[in-house]
Amino acid sequence: MKVVGFNGSAREKGNTAGSMKTVFAELEKAGIETEMILVGKEKIQGCIACHGCVKNQNEACTIKDDPVNEWIQKMKGADGILLGSPVHFAGVAGTMKSFLDRAFFVSSVNGGLFRHKVGAAVSAVRRSGGISTVETLNHYINYSEMIMPSSNYWNVAHGLTPGQMEQDGEGKQIMALLGQNMAWIMKVIGYGKEQFPAPEPVAKVMTNFIR
Repeated sequence: MKVVGFNGSAREKGNTAGSMKTVFAELEKAGIETEMILVGKEKIQGCIACHGCVKNQNEACTIKDDPVNEWIQKMKGADGILLGSPVHFAGVAGTMKSFLDRAFFVSSVNGGLFRHKVGAAVSAVRRSGGISTVETLNHYINYSEMIMPSSNYWNVAHGLTPGQMEQDGEGKQIMALLGQNMAWIMKVIGYGKEQFPAPEPVAKVMTNFIR
């Protein structure tokens, strides 16, 4: 089993990375492979609403000059996905959101590439805005019919300078428990797939309020 994590921070060793690594440590203890991808330093364009991914049905965004399509396939091939972001004005970092908008739209219009994978989200913050950031990340997970583990509080760790989240004892525990619960759910799903086949996917009903 494998979990791929996407770090929306530009800091490779910042508090978002520290939070995600705490989750990863518990997954690795359970024998689950992990991989972290640094999104925040990449140049990621936002979705241009061309609907080429709808027309082409090739599991790819039409924008080819960044790593988003490579990352989509990594997500498709993983059993679990961890999303992490620093807090920018009480929300998700811009580069991370551009990536997620494109990747999750491609998934949704190409048969649900991330359907029934285990997904979780975390954020790191100096003071406020962590919960709203995690909620935004969770929207992508919920929309995609993914399975979401929880912890014993909101998945937020506090710190300003790199490494400060290590002093947040409660935040560290939150991330560790999230990793343990994520590993458990992944294994339960893995062992139960043959005995209990997943529900068949259904075509999405689209209802517009203005006709």
